[in-house]
Amino acid sequence: MKIASFNINGIKARLEALTEWLEDARPDVACLQEIKSVDEGFPRETFEAMGYFVETHGQKGFNGVAILSRLPLVDVVRGLPGDPADEQARWIEATVEGARSVRVAGLYLPNGNPAPGPKYDYKLAWMARMEARVKALLETEEPLVFCGDYNVIPEPQDAAKPAEWVTDALFLPQSRAAFRRLLGLGLTEAFRVREPGAGHYTFWDFQKGAWERNNGIRIDHHLLSPQAADLLLDCRIDKAVRGGAKPSDHVPIWVELDA
Repeated sequence: MKIASFNINGIKARLEALTEWLEDARPDVACLQEIKSVDEGFPRETFEAMGYFVETHGQKGFNGVAILSRLPLVDVVRGLPGDPADEQARWIEATVEGARSVRVAGLYLPNGNPAPGPKYDYKLAWMARMEARVKALLETEEPLVFCGDYNVIPEPQDAAKPAEWVTDALFLPQSRAAFRRLLGLGLTEAFRVREPGAGHYTFWDFQKGAWERNNGIRIDHHLLSPQAADLLLDCRIDKAVRGGAKPSDHVPIWVELDA
């Protein structure tokens, strides 16, 4: 089972690039972030015609997440539990019914800038809520995949120029510590199992020639429960997508599980 994550930075602007990548990469599951569309405005028919089941959790103009799956999706949850007042569409989860069922959560973690400030407070509170949700799901002892745009640079080697990020919410010590707490629950960061070295990125800013200079950061991640980590076959970043027509500032990253 190939499970991908892709922050598309707007479904309307990225529809052609997304469908081309889906046809080429053929993931079984694709978790999308920043669809920037209400549910009714999402072009689900396009993806259904490609053989995907479609579940969305949208929001007008901002945020928004979706799951596309060639396999049936059941028990869909929209929104991260823990704060009924939170109206931002940043979390969707569902069970993918394959040869072995896998619970998949697609997430768009808050950016948090400027920090300090209320946006950063929201980021840390959101990460605490995610930690609580992960703990609850781990009790099921099922294969779990938590994938998406985490807006966290875990280590200095995950940035081409880490010194440029020291005051940024993506790289502040509290953000990185919250990310490590997720790993401390028993989750495995899939990409680092395959590739422990530096120089691998999933985001290049549209400004200042970041792509041309390979001035990137790695902020899109797959975290796996022990049961999913046991099934891990591969994890790769589709870097070449960034050089295509009308690209997102992120590229897809995917895992392949023996499921």
